Amino acid sequence: MADGRRQPGDPPPYYEAHVFVCCNRRPDGHRRGSCAAKGSEDLRDYMKARAKELGLKGVRVNMAGCLDRCEFGPTMVIYPEGVWYRVRSRAEVDAVLETHLLRGERVPALMLTEHDVVEKAPKPRGDGAAAAAAAGGG
Repeated sequence: MADGRRQPGDPPPYYEAHVFVCCNRRPDGHRRGSCAAKGSEDLRDYMKARAKELGLKGVRVNMAGCLDRCEFGPTMVIYPEGVWYRVRSRAEVDAVLETHLLRGERVPALMLTEHDVVEKAPKPRGDGAAAAAAAGGG
C-alpha cells in the first residue's frame, strides 16, 4: 500500500479485496434508518454467491456491523481501496462486482464520496452536565 501502513516483513494480504456490507439493524422508525431494514442482508447473501459464480478469487464478502453511513444505505466498502458504494438492488451488486472487483474500475453512479455526510445530532447531556453548563461550569 502506498499509504505507508504496510511494513517490510509483513505477511502478504490474505485477500486481494475485502468487501464489508453493512447489515446493522436499528429499531423501526429510527431517524437514521438502518441498512438491514433496506435489504442489505439479502444483498450481501446475493453478493457472496455471485462473487463465487464469477470466480472472483481472493475476494471476501463479509457482513459488517454499523459502518456509520446508514442514511445512504444499504452501504458497503471495499478494501484495500476504501471505496464506498450504495447498492440497492441485485443489478447494482452485479455492477460493483463486475466493474470494481473483476475489471478494477469504479462505478461512479453508486459511489459514496466525501460529500455524502450527514451531520449527527449532538448526544443528550446528563442532568449534572446540563446544570453545570447552565451555572457556567461546563
